[in-house]
Amino acid sequence: MLLVVLLFAAFLVWRIDNPRMERFRAAVVDRVVPSFSWAMMPVAKIVEMAGDFQSYQKIYEQNQSLRRDLRRMKAWKEAALQLEQENAKLLDLNKVRLDPKLTYITGVVLADSGSPFRQSVLLNIGARDGIVDGWAVTDGLGLVGRISGVGRNTSRVILLTDSSSRIPVTIQPSGQRALLSGDNSSRPPLDFIENPDALRPGDRVVSSGDGKVFPPGLLVGQVTLGPDGRLRVRLAADYERLEFLRVLRNQTVERLTDTGSLLIPERTARPAGTSPGDGTSPGTGTGMAAGDAVSQRQEAQGGGQ
Repeated sequence: MLLVVLLFAAFLVWRIDNPRMERFRAAVVDRVVPSFSWAMMPVAKIVEMAGDFQSYQKIYEQNQSLRRDLRRMKAWKEAALQLEQENAKLLDLNKVRLDPKLTYITGVVLADSGSPFRQSVLLNIGARDGIVDGWAVTDGLGLVGRISGVGRNTSRVILLTDSSSRIPVTIQPSGQRALLSGDNSSRPPLDFIENPDALRPGDRVVSSGDGKVFPPGLLVGQVTLGPDGRLRVRLAADYERLEFLRVLRNQTVERLTDTGSLLIPERTARPAGTSPGDGTSPGTGTGMAAGDAVSQRQEAQGGGQ
């Protein structure tokens, strides 16, 4: 009731049209309004908070947009790095100097065997590209392995680290000969070294060309001392990033087409009524029988091999 009375009195004061009352109202306004800012402070704070909230919402939207742009930029960065690495590898392939007699074809690695017991990769080049079993494969810097299995459109490369890999090598500058034997580790050991005392860690290891399996002089790696005390080879090829491989066309590679004659030479049957020493055969009267000549030649070849 008191509040109602006060409000009614204030209504009357502001409604009475009187010069004296007008002076009273002016005095009240001059006294109250300048010091009334404290009453407006909550309203001002609310308005300020509303403005800050709108500004925060705009900043949040800008932040989300920048995050999306950053993710897209990261994807482009990864693509650019991959292209840069591929470009660097291709440039390395172009800079490597090989024997002028050797030509090559470059293929892309399609897949890895992924087996701890067999280390090989698959290339996208095959018989249609002229690939032949036994040809050497490099990554542009060091020897990687050899072709072992050729299809029409693909071929398989057995890596030097595979347990079935054995290649003859030469250690420079001592000139020692050895056999690089894969053992499914990143640093295969050297076996059958002529003089191990002549080797030092850091010596250069290249293919020797013995047996005509690989062309001579291909870089393999450097000699290093393993934790087990054995002399091993730190391979020059980067096996962690095999993307492009170069297959060397070696027309002089040794090819075995008839492995049976290595064990038991084939003998040509002699005609009836002849003996190895009579030098005769039915229908002919001169010289050794053709079958004996072939037999003796194959026996000589089998003994030499």
